[in-house]
Amino acid sequence: MFDPSEIRKDFPIFGRLVRGKPLVYLDSAATTQKPLPVIAATDEYYRSYNANVHRGIYAISEEATRRYEEARDKVASFINAREREGIIFTRNATESINLVASSWGRSNLRSGDEILLTYMEHHSNLIPWQLISQQTGARLRFIPLTPDGRLDLSKISALLSDRTKLVAVTHVLGTINPVAELARQAHEVGALILVDAAQSAPHLPIDVQAMDCDFMALSGHKMLGPTGIGVLYGKVNLLDAMPPYMGGGEMINEVQLEYATYRELPWKFEAGTPNIVGAIGLGAAIDYLSRLGME
Repeated sequence: MFDPSEIRKDFPIFGRLVRGKPLVYLDSAATTQKPLPVIAATDEYYRSYNANVHRGIYAISEEATRRYEEARDKVASFINAREREGIIFTRNATESINLVASSWGRSNLRSGDEILLTYMEHHSNLIPWQLISQQTGARLRFIPLTPDGRLDLSKISALLSDRTKLVAVTHVLGTINPVAELARQAHEVGALILVDAAQSAPHLPIDVQAMDCDFMALSGHKMLGPTGIGVLYGKVNLLDAMPPYMGGGEMINEVQLEYATYRELPWKFEAGTPNIVGAIGLGAAIDYLSRLGME
């Protein structure tokens, strides 16, 4: 039996009094509170094996690298990704969407192409597409809503065409959108689909293979993890074909003064020192959610 009073004890912030009364927190859609295992995992990193990853052959660097990459495996398992190489660590869902808009969008969108969004979208799944449409000449189109706040699915067939290159849609906004069906219809016209799962990942079982989504954006701090860590899931063949989003250390295979070659996935998209402790904390959050049971 799921006992909320017992679960509440895992969150030390709820021991705080506000104006003499126990804290009641109703803002988890903005950011979630952190359970003890997540706090302990981040504390352990800084106390016991704080070191950079992928760059050292000394003990604590190897331990940090192992824990960081274990977190990637946990994310892949949590969303049922076929390949761990499709899990890219970012700062948040917003950066994940911007990565796709910038890297995939600049390479694939042209004047006359269309991006299909919805009236439901958060700024993070709207503004990046506005920016890339201004740069490429692609046109934005929108799925409207019914009076009760659901997507008007009757309008989709008229909005999808061979000009549609991408559908970008939130998974939940109170209502749960039929993303697998949207993916099927998008693929029928040759379009890709990106799912913003920042709000659904803390609450619903996620299966990217069953959805058949091409990209998915997650935000760690909305699913009991630390701030400053997010995830982009992408199908490996698509990510392989995309140019790097940022340049710097870590994503380099070989560098000369005039040119460079880039590392394989997923590190091609993880320039610079990553949020190591954030990824490890996200792994602990996934362990916690999995123990509770997403169902």
